[in-house]
Amino acid sequence: MDKVVSTAAEAIDGIVDGSSLSVGGFGLCGIPSVLIAAIHDAGVRDLEAISNNCGVDDWGLGILLKDKRIRRMVSSYVGENKEFERQYLSGELEVELTPQGTLAERLRAGGSGIPAFYTVTGAGTQVAEGGLPWLYAADGTVAKASPAKETKVFEVDGAEKEFVLERAIVADFGLVRAWKGDRHGNLVFNKSARNFNPLAAMAGRVTIAEVEELVEPGELDPDQVHLPGIYVHRVLPLTAEQAQEKRIERRTVRPAATTETATTETATTNGQEA
Repeated sequence: MDKVVSTAAEAIDGIVDGSSLSVGGFGLCGIPSVLIAAIHDAGVRDLEAISNNCGVDDWGLGILLKDKRIRRMVSSYVGENKEFERQYLSGELEVELTPQGTLAERLRAGGSGIPAFYTVTGAGTQVAEGGLPWLYAADGTVAKASPAKETKVFEVDGAEKEFVLERAIVADFGLVRAWKGDRHGNLVFNKSARNFNPLAAMAGRVTIAEVEELVEPGELDPDQVHLPGIYVHRVLPLTAEQAQEKRIERRTVRPAATTETATTETATTNGQEA
């Protein structure tokens, strides 16, 4: 089945006000930036986004957040987005903060048909007991808090431990970015850009993949496929320019080495005495 679409507008067809989106990426690595931009251009509002983070102020999901297109976020890490912090603390955005491993498993479970699972993460904390602020009122009081979750004690290695029941996540649409993909939707991700992408794809009822390089069926080694096409419904090939446009979340540099230091480092690397 050929799943290739020709435009980003065609790829996001059906995403409407109020849709829920599971979005791949970690920081700015492996984010479906072209699909996100198309959603922004379409003017869609009141979205619920499930993603490890919400981009930065001017890139990724941050462009939707900036224009207040996102109503609710389910995330693990939000520290690089000042607008996210402002909206959350001022009561403009509902946020369900979720432990990172738990979020990953909730997405995977949703794609695997598992309605819920037990995990030790969060046991004995507000994650299990409830009361975490999800939505603030304008005056700073908590307008909506997380509910208490079901817990159960299991015996593990001869000792009893408390576990928390976490529910799976299934989104209306999954948005991911892949390094390579074929017309059947089989995807290969590049190194750390795999991150949350396979999980976000699995959790979407309709999953859309933007791919940096489109190949023909049979060209991908089956043993190298990270996500089988059964989980992917639409494939958007990117132009060379779109594939190359990638942002760095935070650039760090070190002082230039002196000639003496560089010589010492080279000698040490070669296993010789300086």
